[in-house]
Amino acid sequence: MNTVTSGDGTSIAFERFGEGPPVILVGGATTDRAMTRPLAEELAKDFTVSNYDRRGRGDSGDTPPYAVEREVEDIGALIAEAGGTASVYGHSSGAVLALHAAAYGLPIARLVMHEPPFAPDNEAERRTSREYGEKLRTILAEGRRGDAAALFMTTAGMPEEMVEGMRGEPWWAGMEAVARTLLYDSEVMGDVSRGGTIPTELLGAVSAPTLILCGGASPEWMIDVGRQTSDGLPNGRLDVLEGQEHVVPPEILAPVLTEFFTTGGD
Repeated sequence: MNTVTSGDGTSIAFERFGEGPPVILVGGATTDRAMTRPLAEELAKDFTVSNYDRRGRGDSGDTPPYAVEREVEDIGALIAEAGGTASVYGHSSGAVLALHAAAYGLPIARLVMHEPPFAPDNEAERRTSREYGEKLRTILAEGRRGDAAALFMTTAGMPEEMVEGMRGEPWWAGMEAVARTLLYDSEVMGDVSRGGTIPTELLGAVSAPTLILCGGASPEWMIDVGRQTSDGLPNGRLDVLEGQEHVVPPEILAPVLTEFFTTGGD
């Protein structure tokens, strides 16, 4: 394990794999570097991969108060450690954090956003996102981490009875340990401030070649917001991975990323 120090003094833990052009992996909600390690190991055949724990997770520190800008600075510290420029892959809400980083002007050579879970732009979906963000704030302020994890899962579409059954599993303690960072992802997504919809002002600020990935077996709304995101980027394109859902096996995903990071789709 290695560490870098972010702008506010927070220690960010990461692992380095392979040799070649630098790539940084940004995980989504509840994800730590153990979950993205298999993809890092696949990409390490062609790249130097930095696989890190987002702040508040795993071996990384945390410094309140939270702001999305602090997580952007974390990515900036990793890019600086990697040599000053890097390509970035982000999954789910991690893809939206990567978008913030690119729009902020970090030296990102190429960007991949894998199924950014923006809400469709209608009042019902915006209201659902706002209600989730507000309820999550209340639950976490009361210290109810297990309830926060359950809220996240049911909002993502998991049946309540299934989630209740999961509370007795040995791994549930790990979910509770990172549950407070669900609020970080909610801030990244703009659930309360924007109803979780696409931040068009950020898209226009991204100059790096950007690939939006969606699974062909994912819900149609996910593919639609992926297409809208791609269309709003100055240098964006959409690829649909036929037969795949939100989580793609590393052996299928890595060749797609390698091709884009190497050629930019040219």
